[in-house]
Amino acid sequence: MRIAFYAPLKSPMHPVPSGDRRVARLLLQALQLAGHEAELVSEFRSYEGRGDPHAQRLLRVEGDAIASALLRRWGPDSPHRCRPDLWFTYHLYYKAPDWLGPVVCRHLGLPYVVAEASFAAKRAQGPWAAGHAAVRDALQRADLLLCPTADDVPALQTVARPAARILRLPPFLDPAPYQQAARQRAEHRARLAAAAGIEPQAPWIVVSAMMRPGDKQASYTELAEVLRRLADLRWQLLVAGDGVAGAEIRAMLEAAAPGRCHFAGQSDATALAALYAASDLCIWPAVNEAYGMALLEAQAAGVPVAACAVRGVPDVVCDGVTGLLTPPGDVPALAGSARRLLQDATLRLSMGAAAARHVAAERGTSGAARTLREALAQVAATPRDLAGAGARP
Repeated sequence: MRIAFYAPLKSPMHPVPSGDRRVARLLLQALQLAGHEAELVSEFRSYEGRGDPHAQRLLRVEGDAIASALLRRWGPDSPHRCRPDLWFTYHLYYKAPDWLGPVVCRHLGLPYVVAEASFAAKRAQGPWAAGHAAVRDALQRADLLLCPTADDVPALQTVARPAARILRLPPFLDPAPYQQAARQRAEHRARLAAAAGIEPQAPWIVVSAMMRPGDKQASYTELAEVLRRLADLRWQLLVAGDGVAGAEIRAMLEAAAPGRCHFAGQSDATALAALYAASDLCIWPAVNEAYGMALLEAQAAGVPVAACAVRGVPDVVCDGVTGLLTPPGDVPALAGSARRLLQDATLRLSMGAAAARHVAAERGTSGAARTLREALAQVAATPRDLAGAGARP
């Protein structure tokens, strides 16, 4: 199928790295692996984070204009082969509604698929009421809702139309680069130890996250407190990531763990895989984390995780098997789990091996491609009401 792909929160071509950009790229990869021709049809970003209704209205006007341009492009005078067979929107929520897909699908009679949507009834009032309403309307129009975690399913069930399917598509990645890096663990560890002056005999704690205000900075703040509680143990901290709050976060971590912090900055995928593979444990409080792609990446490289059981994190980390999960915001409990793993090398190794096996068997791109192939084939084969198809917006 020809698939029109769109990510209203952050385009897969956005210059700033993030988990959102990463997942968008992985979805494109999985769609192509499933045999589809997926095209990014717009880089329009509908995100409005300040709660400014006027700015939201301007974004909607811009979105309407882009939708009209797409309809002209795929209208009756264009070659039929150019028209998509299905529209696929990734990541939909009240601050980043989809002003394009529902309009195009309504006028062209296309199936509408949404991956990773969240819906909160409490947003019906307030500064993002228009975005909330747009998300509600989009979800009620969707033919298929793909959910990465169990956490979002109950709310979606309250708004999805009866004929729509809600299907779990757990977080996934291509495990091959992490497996390759894990096979070269000794080499990566020796190189990093020499380059950064890291104590090679101590366990290495790895963290990978953008340094920005909000939930990420809150996670780093809790991490600093965890590290203070582990000060009596031998370990070194490796941090990949940067951002507008970088100076403040680095200073906070240095104060919590003087002489033990090593900052890799913003790292590309190859360097990041090597950093994971060279490490022994990933610790991350995951404040309000949707699920945490970095936790999945660490496990793909054979690194166990100590994290909080926030939202979709339990869909990524198998508690007691690939890592240890503790209640959200419970810093003493998280520090206790980290202490247990730091002190027990046998447990770290067994959980790390289980993590690598789990990701390879259950969270790989090939498995996601199979799920998408079957689900989208079913959507395409389902008769649809084409009333209004071909009309002008």
